[in-house]
Amino acid sequence: MDIKNSVVLVTGANRGLGLALVEALKQAGAAKIYAAARDPSSVKSEGVTPVALDVTSTDSIAAAAKACPDVTMVINNAGISRSGVLLSPDGLDALAAEMQTNFYGPLLVSRAFAPVLAKNGGGALVNVLSVLSWLSLPGTATYSVSKAAAWALTNGLRNELREQGTQVVAVHVGLMETDMTAGIEAPKTSPKDVAETILRTVQAGGLEVLADDTSRAVKASLSSPDKAVYLAPPMAAG
Repeated sequence: MDIKNSVVLVTGANRGLGLALVEALKQAGAAKIYAAARDPSSVKSEGVTPVALDVTSTDSIAAAAKACPDVTMVINNAGISRSGVLLSPDGLDALAAEMQTNFYGPLLVSRAFAPVLAKNGGGALVNVLSVLSWLSLPGTATYSVSKAAAWALTNGLRNELREQGTQVVAVHVGLMETDMTAGIEAPKTSPKDVAETILRTVQAGGLEVLADDTSRAVKASLSSPDKAVYLAPPMAAG
């Protein structure tokens, strides 16, 4: 898909990777950018069209699809992390919240915008996932479940949207320099670099983005006898 002159909807566009994607799309020559957020007044980028969109609300999604009839690419970027533990007292609540935003959100947005993309020539659908689609670590279990489900969703959408000519792209990335990872001391990738990698992949017709060394290493380990991808190191005591 050609990014130049495209019309793009980015969810969660007011900060982090969403904001970086908006800026990268400007540089790539997108004709129009719908910057979607629950509170459109939080979108501060110049030269974009703010759109109110709560990915957990079917009414909000339907209104956005009606307001953006010329979209040729949808980037499902909005996501949350509750750092849930599956067997903890609040584990089910954390999982429910993450599934609502990280799985049902992209599903509902994709269902609403698939006819729009078809009408406009097929275009592209990009789902921002995570290296935790494949890996579960202490403190990430519920988030990992939601992202694994979103990966399966992306693969299913790719099959179902193939006939209408929609390119479906899965984005896997490890730690980025965003609000979500602010309390984590570890090497992090720049959202700007990830955004540019995503757009290059879409432009080239690719189906998967491995945006950093972590995602490439974990993807490679899926076919390895190494158990690290299945069993995380035990948490230190004390």
